[in-house]
Amino acid sequence: MTGCQNLKMWVLMGVVCLCHCVFGQLFESKLKGAPRLICSVPGSPGLPGKPGPSGALGADGNVGIPGRDGRDGRKGEKGEKGDTGLKGRVGPTGKIGGRGDRGPAGKRGPTGENGGVGQLGPPGPDGEKGDKGKRGPRGTAGICKCGSLLPKSAFSVGITSSYPPEKIPIKFNKVLFNEGGHYNPQTGKYICAYPGVYYFSYDITLANKHLAIGLVQNGQYRIKTFDANTGNHDIASGSTVMYLNPEDEVWLEIFYHDQNGLFADPGWADSLFSGFLLYADTNYFDTLAEDYA
Repeated sequence: MTGCQNLKMWVLMGVVCLCHCVFGQLFESKLKGAPRLICSVPGSPGLPGKPGPSGALGADGNVGIPGRDGRDGRKGEKGEKGDTGLKGRVGPTGKIGGRGDRGPAGKRGPTGENGGVGQLGPPGPDGEKGDKGKRGPRGTAGICKCGSLLPKSAFSVGITSSYPPEKIPIKFNKVLFNEGGHYNPQTGKYICAYPGVYYFSYDITLANKHLAIGLVQNGQYRIKTFDANTGNHDIASGSTVMYLNPEDEVWLEIFYHDQNGLFADPGWADSLFSGFLLYADTNYFDTLAEDYA
């Protein structure tokens, strides 16, 4: 093709396009009632128009996919206690459990009838000594025998032989008085029966020899008397007061060799040994009174 032909083709195509544009605008303006435009380029957009009326509701769409679980809400306040529900049915019986602890003793049951008397058993062992009982009521007053409560002891004895041996008890065998029988003429000793205070004395006639005589208590000298012989009869004497306990022994003896000038006449009582209880120990006397009562 030549250049002239190409140019004609382009012109023809331009005319066709122009016609198409003109006729399209005319047709559109006719439909909308707008002014007719022969041929123009689109202007700038106008202001937005007023919203049109709402359209009719469309049909419900399909159910969507479930959403994810939301976070747990805060713990609510404690509600009021509800009413007691109905009692449920009794469940099946369980297995027998193990033996439990022994429960507390039950109430005492009614007394049964008395049984028959059994055979007599063997005697049991002696029990322990019980506590001292309370003092009983005071008894009736008895007859006073106060005189029998007073302890009595006294003696006075002489001798019938002269010049007794030394270092042993002198046996005063002539009993003048022996209240209570506490002096023994076989041994020459006085034996104490009641604790207390006693008085002892002796008066001894001497002749032809010197005299060394002493009062002895349980082997210990309490008095020693020495009297020299002057060729005539003489008297040696001594006395004392002392405390004695029961079973104490008292006697006279010569305490020096060949100084035994004690003289005795069988028909007289010229050499004497005497003693008696002045008063008994108070504690002993009280105990004796209680025992008697």
